[in-house]
Amino acid sequence: MKRILLFLATNLAIMVVLGITVSVLGLTGFYSAGNLNLVKLLGFAAVMGFGGAFISLWMSKPIAKWSTGAQVIEQPRDQVEAWLVQTVQTLAQRANIAMPEVAIYDGEPNAFATGPSRNNSLVAVSTGLLHSMSREEAEAVLAHEVAHVANGDMVTLTLIQGVVNTFVFFIARVVGSIVDNALRKNDEESSGPGIGYYATVLVTEIALGVLASVIVMYFSRQREFRADRGAADLMRTPTPMINALRRLGGLQAGTLPSNMAASGIGTPGGMASLFSSHPSIEERIAALRQG
Repeated sequence: MKRILLFLATNLAIMVVLGITVSVLGLTGFYSAGNLNLVKLLGFAAVMGFGGAFISLWMSKPIAKWSTGAQVIEQPRDQVEAWLVQTVQTLAQRANIAMPEVAIYDGEPNAFATGPSRNNSLVAVSTGLLHSMSREEAEAVLAHEVAHVANGDMVTLTLIQGVVNTFVFFIARVVGSIVDNALRKNDEESSGPGIGYYATVLVTEIALGVLASVIVMYFSRQREFRADRGAADLMRTPTPMINALRRLGGLQAGTLPSNMAASGIGTPGGMASLFSSHPSIEERIAALRQG
């Protein structure tokens, strides 16, 4: 329930901020008397598309901590936490990035990396993963997450999300205006959009949103292959990452909140692989073996 409320509150706050922004910039009056101002519409779509994606990226670290209950290790309390901080520090130095915040959260085996930039990031690992994997396997998982940060994957996926969001907003309203004009071609009294416009925009956004998800998830799967290879490079051998993936394949991986799913270590793909943020374990191991 806490996660749901946080998700709803965050998205409501983002929509309010974006609504105020497009209003201040004068981008709301793009549809008048059955005609679209395409320049204004493109500005509106870009603000709504990129704005939401980048606000989410900017807030990614605190949202991740709140939604998973991750506790940042300020001062190691035991040998496990000391090893965790030292391992991430060593990997960060090899990857030539600033030291990420390191956190632990209670849950089934999983880990994730997030943050707005290479030098402002968070790497978190679950207690379940630390308890179920060997030190070498856990180090490989940490290397995978550090590779995500070093590759700038959070920013890259945000840019891709922003582009597809912009197209969804833009095309849906163009289609909506065409349908609305066709339905009201003999009605010259009303200058504002009719019910046909709003209904078409809603349906088109849903349909295009599904297609957009397929595109974003494709790029997400590609970055997983890169992070696996990055982990192999950081550890100077692919064997630990292969072993970690095999171990993960035999475990019940923990679920992350929907807004964090693409940041996790991943689970095997299934029939809905087009909508999966991660490739299957078998594909990832095969890719590592091929080099």
